[in-house]
Amino acid sequence: MRICGIKLTHDGAIALIEDGQLIFCIEQEKRNNNRRYQTIGNLDAVVTALAEHGRDVREIDQFVVDGWLGQVECQYHVLSGTTPTTLKGAPYLEHHSEGLLTSCDGFGLRLEGRDYPYKSYPHIAGHVAAAYCTSPFARAGQPAFCLVWDGGTFPRLYHVERGGTRFIDCLFPIIGHVYAAAGLHFGPYKRANRANWDLGEPGKLDPGGAGKLDLGIAGKLMAYIGLGSVNENIVSVFEELYEQRFAAGTKRASYRTDIKSMEAELAAIHDFFDASARRLKAKAPEVVLASFHCFLERLVVREMASALQRHSSFAARNLCIAGGCGLNIKWNSALRTAGLFDAVWVPPFPNDSGSAIGAACCAMVADGGLAPLQWSVYSGPALQGSDVPPEWDAAPCGMHELATILANDKPVIFLAGRAELGPRSLGSRSILAAPTSPRMKDYLNDIKQREHFRPVAPICLEDRAPDIFSPGTPDPYMLFDHQTRAEWRDKIPAVVHLDGSARLQTICRTSQHKVAELLVAYEALTGIPLLCNTSANQHGRGFFPHLAAACKWGRVAHVWCDGMLWTKTPQASIGAVRGSAKTGAAPPQQSA
Repeated sequence: MRICGIKLTHDGAIALIEDGQLIFCIEQEKRNNNRRYQTIGNLDAVVTALAEHGRDVREIDQFVVDGWLGQVECQYHVLSGTTPTTLKGAPYLEHHSEGLLTSCDGFGLRLEGRDYPYKSYPHIAGHVAAAYCTSPFARAGQPAFCLVWDGGTFPRLYHVERGGTRFIDCLFPIIGHVYAAAGLHFGPYKRANRANWDLGEPGKLDPGGAGKLDLGIAGKLMAYIGLGSVNENIVSVFEELYEQRFAAGTKRASYRTDIKSMEAELAAIHDFFDASARRLKAKAPEVVLASFHCFLERLVVREMASALQRHSSFAARNLCIAGGCGLNIKWNSALRTAGLFDAVWVPPFPNDSGSAIGAACCAMVADGGLAPLQWSVYSGPALQGSDVPPEWDAAPCGMHELATILANDKPVIFLAGRAELGPRSLGSRSILAAPTSPRMKDYLNDIKQREHFRPVAPICLEDRAPDIFSPGTPDPYMLFDHQTRAEWRDKIPAVVHLDGSARLQTICRTSQHKVAELLVAYEALTGIPLLCNTSANQHGRGFFPHLAAACKWGRVAHVWCDGMLWTKTPQASIGAVRGSAKTGAAPPQQSA
């Protein structure tokens, strides 16, 4: 059975599942240096993705289109070649508690001049299916709860087992966009003009997927709060206003039926922050946002505990987390350490970057029941062929030689095999650097045009992680919060965030991935089992699609790609340093 899942709106992607195995997932932002959150506006992208993997569209047994904004159905206006076409899809949410896998059937998916039938499942269904089918609980045949908190929904709790899936509760009546909205009222992304907060036309294929609401703000705020600290008095203000405006007993107490209008929900959130700002106008924004983060974290844990009490008849004590809010490592860790669950699973693509996979999983489980998906996180696009600029020289380079370059405080763009799935670089499309210089984080942020408070993640050998981080448990996809142990903070300052935390990625030293071999070589050379790891991409773009893109970017003088080290010639390197100096970048002191 060959199932092709298609996500047309922001974080557009095409995924293929064959007989229960993920063959590929191609996110459009990872092609051709496309912008982040790229949509699919032309169905030719489906034909291209299949052809690149040796498949013909006529060989696909089932096409599945992810659902989107709409109460009953959604519509997509796209091209097939040069021909405009309109597709109908499922809505954002299921219509009733056990209707998650009820499909909307359509005809007219036009590929290579032919019309094909397709199915469409609610957008939320894709989140649930992707999270559960990739989880260890699915492999073990165990039931699980699934928490989905997406930008346009309240936090929704589902129960998943082999016999079926059902919606059981909403935790509270605040949509996931609340975190980004907080940044429009406080801090460096504050916007004075309320007109800039409006949503776009529902269903429209706009690049942000949520009108003018910047999808990148939430992740940046998670870094920015490291500048502040929690003030319990401010937390109390948010608690009080929440009780007045959103809690049970208010006019919004019917929230368990979920939202009727996203515009109305955003208006309520902005009113909430307007009231907060009037009471907190003398407070530092970083403290306000850190306190708001703490308020939301406590609210999530508290209301999850209440929901479990209300639904104590379910024996499951496993939790999957999905939706855009699943990228919040601090909330994930709070739920994991609260003692409510035996195990917590977050896939590496909890946001819409996993929706094409989720759409295909919906069809897979609708046909054969909830079952595990065979998958690898390194199932993204392969490196494309490219012409490297002439000012770059190439030579074979093993891991010991590359580790030596890194030990001399020289960053390296590391391109290996197929790209990782999801929004975070996991060693296949990375900029790697030594963590020992206190200036390295600033240098990496500067060349990537990122704010000074943004963290640089450590990628660490799994067996050494508990010595360096707390808890330091396996975290292969950077989805939980870890604190750097005090005795290590001065040894690896480039990967320690402002609050002492680290967005850790662990990798087993016996992994077949080349980055594991490099970490072993670097540890043997320096005694340190980790490196700085940040994504290899241009500002506002997806990962580099090929070697030439990394070289043309030119801000890092060494690019390692599948066994070869490409080095910018000395004259070109001088020009790059001068260009960096114009923006304030200054590389750490480097040895010859």
